[in-house]
Amino acid sequence: MNRKTITHDQRLARLINEVTIYPVSCERLAKGRSDLEWLAAVLAGGAKIVQLRDKESDSLSLYKKALIFRQKTWEAGALFIVNDRLDIALLTEADGVHLGNSDLPAAQVRQMFPELIIGVSCNTLEQAASAVERGASYYNIGPLFTTQTKDGLKAFLGAAAVKPFSTQSDLPFTVMGGIKKEHIAELTDAGARRLAVVTALTQADDIAEETRQWITAINAGIKKNS
Repeated sequence: MNRKTITHDQRLARLINEVTIYPVSCERLAKGRSDLEWLAAVLAGGAKIVQLRDKESDSLSLYKKALIFRQKTWEAGALFIVNDRLDIALLTEADGVHLGNSDLPAAQVRQMFPELIIGVSCNTLEQAASAVERGASYYNIGPLFTTQTKDGLKAFLGAAAVKPFSTQSDLPFTVMGGIKKEHIAELTDAGARRLAVVTALTQADDIAEETRQWITAINAGIKKNS
């Protein structure tokens, strides 16, 4: 398939049907390993999507890194999402962009770039309910648990939020925020099918093997509840 002609619906179908673990990069929490080392490992472990999240690099460095992410994910048959930076996503032909509540408005991004996967962050039921009208392809529920990637937060939704949030929209959703392996069964029992993680993989001793274990555990939870 030519990546320049792939449609939004084809990308979304892959997210729905193939994605279980949703790895998100964070170089400063990767025990001295680079984002490119992390990328190679999560892809080797079988990840079918990766999100490049880099709030420290300058724009040129981020662009160059994203080009490599795009090439490697294309070779591995994985989706590539850029956090926040629509310009980087477009310039590197990423599959999509994930937008937080203080980022660019998803509705306008959808209007101008209809073939992109657009993820939106949802911290309230109202945000989840408005995801469709805001142009989202999928929405993220979180943060669920205490996390190192969100400084200053004191309130976390917990696993109990998954069911009420997931009833607000028919869109596929991810869950995120301090998720550890011991949470997988509880989250899949609640209906979660795509678990987004940062430190669970960036800080693993063997990132590839840890990715494999997460995929196996999530699939087991999905099978149990199907």
